[in-house]
Amino acid sequence: EELAKAVDQLLEAEDIARSSNDEMAELAREEASELRQKLPELRNQVQLAMLPIDPLDEARAAILEIRPAAGGDEASLWADDLLNMYTRYCEMEGMACKPISVTKKEGGGITEASLSITGDEVYSKMKFESGVHRVQRVPTTETAGRIHTSTATVSLMPEPEESEVELDEKDIDFKYMRAGGKGGQNVNKVETKVHAVHIPTGIQVVCKQERSRLANKNIAIRILGAKLMQREMQAKNAQYSNLRRSQVGSGDRSEKVRTYNFKENRCSDHRLNENFSLANVIAGNLQEPVRLLRLMEQQERLQELEISMQKASAESGVA
Repeated sequence: EELAKAVDQLLEAEDIARSSNDEMAELAREEASELRQKLPELRNQVQLAMLPIDPLDEARAAILEIRPAAGGDEASLWADDLLNMYTRYCEMEGMACKPISVTKKEGGGITEASLSITGDEVYSKMKFESGVHRVQRVPTTETAGRIHTSTATVSLMPEPEESEVELDEKDIDFKYMRAGGKGGQNVNKVETKVHAVHIPTGIQVVCKQERSRLANKNIAIRILGAKLMQREMQAKNAQYSNLRRSQVGSGDRSEKVRTYNFKENRCSDHRLNENFSLANVIAGNLQEPVRLLRLMEQQERLQELEISMQKASAESGVA
């Protein structure tokens, strides 16, 4: 409505400017100039309003998984650093972050971590973290001062509402075993550790964080639900993702997303081709990279909308 009004005003001002040479015409020319500068922003706002809303962006609950990848012990330490970074970011953003499962490794670091994150726009704020995070630094165990490269993987799964994913316990194979490790006689003598397999898909989950079998079983079911929702989401978006890769480059979240170079205090986001202060990012200050990534996604979706409209227009012309 505002765009249409501005276009009408521009046409009227240009008409007055052409039909008169007096002071009124000068004012009309000035108004027309101002309106021409305003139109691109109004068109952009209209296009943004036309973009379909991704319901996942409004998700208020998600499960974040962090796992060490290449790099041995250093990768486990790096995964622990990422866990702390995301915990601090969630605190800054007012999102509740609670550990579902965190397996510590002897000597430091973690072998896996699953976090439950809740709050406004959780998925929208966290989805760009999925992928491979690479670190370049001198490990504390390195005596020669050589820089090592290690990686950890991050995965974000929107947590489904009860009505969104049908999960029948009859389709889950549960196995129970002793958790082992620290935690007293209960975890070492009682089979509290749960290994759950979703039979139709083969998706597996292991939970041993809690001291009771029932609590770990419930957590396993919860994580399986999130993994199934993620699987369905990926299947539905496969065609869209292929189109996106062909138009604006690969958007595969399994790719390397950032490199954290400690020697140069530099965090490089490979999607943005921009560098940020490593100290700030590691401290949990992810707001600026996230803002820029959301803007980039918005521009990509606008580009896709324009291509689709051009294609529809061409097909209509042919018909």
